[in-house]
Amino acid sequence: MDIKEQILAMGARALAASRTLSTLSSETKNTILLAMADRLEASGTDILAANALDISAAEENGLSSAMIDRLRLDEQRLSVIADGIRQVASLPDPVGEVISRWQRPNGMDITQLRVPIGVIGIIFESRPNVTSDAAVLCLKAGNATILRGGREAINSNRAIASALQSGGESAGLPPNSIQLIPFTDRESVRHLAEMDQYLDLIIPRGGAGLIETVVSLARMPVIKHYDGICHVYTDSEADLDMATAITVDAKTQKPGVCNAMETLLVHSDTAGDFLPEAAAALQQRDVELRCDKKAKEILGEGVKEATESDWRTEYLDLILSVKVVDSLADAVVHINEYGSHHSDCIVTANENRAERFLAEVDSATVFWNTSTRFSDGEEFGFGAEIGISTDKLHARGPMALRELTSYKYLIRGDGLIKGEAG
Repeated sequence: MDIKEQILAMGARALAASRTLSTLSSETKNTILLAMADRLEASGTDILAANALDISAAEENGLSSAMIDRLRLDEQRLSVIADGIRQVASLPDPVGEVISRWQRPNGMDITQLRVPIGVIGIIFESRPNVTSDAAVLCLKAGNATILRGGREAINSNRAIASALQSGGESAGLPPNSIQLIPFTDRESVRHLAEMDQYLDLIIPRGGAGLIETVVSLARMPVIKHYDGICHVYTDSEADLDMATAITVDAKTQKPGVCNAMETLLVHSDTAGDFLPEAAAALQQRDVELRCDKKAKEILGEGVKEATESDWRTEYLDLILSVKVVDSLADAVVHINEYGSHHSDCIVTANENRAERFLAEVDSATVFWNTSTRFSDGEEFGFGAEIGISTDKLHARGPMALRELTSYKYLIRGDGLIKGEAG
């Protein structure tokens, strides 16, 4: 059986599983999720052994330290993944929620009801925890999943997916509810994206090249999770100690993730006081600074000069581009032009300026005096997330349970007919 035939077979199995999943009660789904968490922890030795193979290959292939950190699992990280599954089990089930209900003058009763999407394909790179996050969220929302991970984490992904499916089946999970494409040939992406007879939605998570490929091939709706070119803008009325703390956190707390800051914008009125303090704090954490001319004049020869490409780069590393701007308006223009519409922050004590920034920056999540690292489904109270959608339809920002559902209309009548006059 060739790759296309294998993926088509997976699609048919997933569709069958989704029909059963859509009928499961919340109690049953939660029992399945708890069994999955237990099996994941019980399979820890096998999962970590598989992960060690991926780490070794990544080191041999010269992957960056940030990429290897995203790939690495240990007992603590596995425990976090398992706890995340249990948290999803504790969340309210969106399926079956009555969104709205009304009656028409002719007596027709209309209910808008939240329902599963069906079968969701998720293509992702590097981070093996996505295998679990995606599968359990889709399950709680009543969806079957077909997962296609990157080459870097193939052994880890196989081990995690196997533990989740087998653990879930012990508690009533339908067979083939969670399927991982077992190979990483690029051809598999094309076949998955063209499989609209089985797949209702496809979600790519990764670099721009992957996402653009999926968008160009997909015959079903796509929800994109583009680069996180995130900004922090320090206003002229910012508390400088607060601004420094937020800057350091947004860049260094975990630099290899999509909600880490990549560009620091500083108002010219405060740059002379703020930049030396912020730069010293960043450089203590080994952050390389790439500055525009104004910022470089303030900081001297210890920093590099930024190029045009730096403003459009998601480093995912301890590198930060820095630019001095003359106004709030200039900051907003820069963010809307060079950002990825992901997550951006203003640091200021001026409420009017903050509200203007919140209104005018065209990003999925916009913060005031808060690190961009809080752009996260768990931090928002959603539990684990599929990712941060940079689309505007049908989901935007942290994508969790509700965003993994659709809706349908239920119409009840009593012999109503339209008739020739209607």
